[in-house]
Amino acid sequence: MQFSQIFHFLHQIRSGALLLLSVVVFALSSVPMLPAQAVPLEPGQNTQAAAPLSKTVPSVKSVALQNAASPPRSSSFVAAAVNQVGVAVVRIDTERTVTRSRPDILMDDPFFRQFFGDDVFSQAPREERLRGQGSGFIVDKSGVILTNSHVVNGADKVTVTLKDGRIFEGKVRGADEVTDLAVVKIDGKDLPVAPLGDSDEVQVGDWAIAVGNPLGLDNTVTLGIVSTLKRSSAQVGIPDKRLDFIQTDAAIHPGNSGGPLLNEQGEVIGINTAIRADAMGIGFAIPINKAKSIKDQLARGERIAHPYLGVQMTTLTPELARQNNDDPNSAFTVPEVTGVIVVRVLPNTPAAAAGFRRGDVITEIAGKSITTAEQLQKAVEDSRLGESLQVKILRGDRTQQLTVRPAELKNAG
Repeated sequence: MQFSQIFHFLHQIRSGALLLLSVVVFALSSVPMLPAQAVPLEPGQNTQAAAPLSKTVPSVKSVALQNAASPPRSSSFVAAAVNQVGVAVVRIDTERTVTRSRPDILMDDPFFRQFFGDDVFSQAPREERLRGQGSGFIVDKSGVILTNSHVVNGADKVTVTLKDGRIFEGKVRGADEVTDLAVVKIDGKDLPVAPLGDSDEVQVGDWAIAVGNPLGLDNTVTLGIVSTLKRSSAQVGIPDKRLDFIQTDAAIHPGNSGGPLLNEQGEVIGINTAIRADAMGIGFAIPINKAKSIKDQLARGERIAHPYLGVQMTTLTPELARQNNDDPNSAFTVPEVTGVIVVRVLPNTPAAAAGFRRGDVITEIAGKSITTAEQLQKAVEDSRLGESLQVKILRGDRTQQLTVRPAELKNAG
């Protein structure tokens, strides 16, 4: 055979081998890869000797059957969120001493009083130790914990328990009753931290995950959605607070107070605070942005200033005004308009000094139209202490302009 013919023959063999190799590679690439697994060696087996190919490479059919029998385990977004934040959620146990006078029913019986004497049934006050429990979450590696003010209010002793079992003595650095927020500090190392989200980005229908210690059941997780936003304190049933709440149907129970409400990314969007006792699936959380705005002040032990006017008020609508005016026993008539009616002016307050009267209808403050009591409350809360506010009122059938200077609410916090 001539050299050229030999070369042509070898070239054909090489081309066929390459074609075969490409087919084999394509076939192998279409087989799902299995995770590596260590196989124990038999005694005396040569570690350098290659096992027969038929024992090490499963067929395509056997690979498919193995994959169908053991599908990969997937994790839900709830589990991922809780794994990210759960370690930073803490249980807060409190103790406080209260003094009570216990009335004795025998004191009302003249026979016993005459026979034993008044000294036996003395009404001496008695001290009691009350224990409480709530939740919180760590927001800084230095040991700063956010919780509700009502969880630690008046506590003589605060004990903080982490999910990993570590127990610390907690110190209440600051508390504000008006916003129901408090900061507790612990001294520890390698503390986990909960990431804080942006509550302004929350939308109705978003997932809501509540984490806490309800009824003493540690590390409980419940799932729901954001039911509505900007639910006022008055609507929630706690009119002494100045907050707009996030409403959720995630189950919240006593002991959840102070725990985090999470979004699906595992970020804290709220602080679980209150529930409706007369309904199920209605819970409320303080937006985390409100907590972020004052947590540093609370951590430094500073007082949170809250301006106030000194009036008791309620929202007025034309329908309510007509009902009042049609009542023959009504103390006064009111304009049939939309606004905020002054029910009472408290003595020695900025409102009294400004000349407000019962029955005045507030329709505008600082140039902004006012239609609800919540709007007026927010306008005052957002004002600066000592700043003059121009308030437009209706008194009878006359429009008047009053100037009021909000003062600090002294019993707040």
